[in-house]
Amino acid sequence: MTQKNFTIGVLANKAGVTVETIRFYQRRGLLAVPVKPLKGVRHYTKGDAQRVRFIKEGQKLGFTLDEITELLSLEEDRHCREVKVIALKKLGLIRERIESLRMMESALSNLVERCADNRDSVTCPIIQSLLTGSE
Repeated sequence: MTQKNFTIGVLANKAGVTVETIRFYQRRGLLAVPVKPLKGVRHYTKGDAQRVRFIKEGQKLGFTLDEITELLSLEEDRHCREVKVIALKKLGLIRERIESLRMMESALSNLVERCADNRDSVTCPIIQSLLTGSE
């Protein structure tokens, strides 16, 4: 079996994405477009499938495609220190988002509780809060 051994459809299947995702990554410069032989079909490698999985795993961790592009450029030269800096920055942003979500959850939970206790059908605490911008 040669290094280049499967079509875009097989690549998509192996990487757990669609063919359109592969093409999108190619347009974004995340994945190279293989040379198309005369009267032939482009072929992809196991390395291409690994790269697509890298991109998808990065997205699952919250990295944007721009950040993944940067990580891929660092991965090629094994710049672990720079990757750690990027990951720590992302971790900080995720922690901020989690804290914000916790505050939202608490505020909404309080409103829902007040709504359940409210027997007055004219004034809904949730609607009132949204109208006035306060909890």
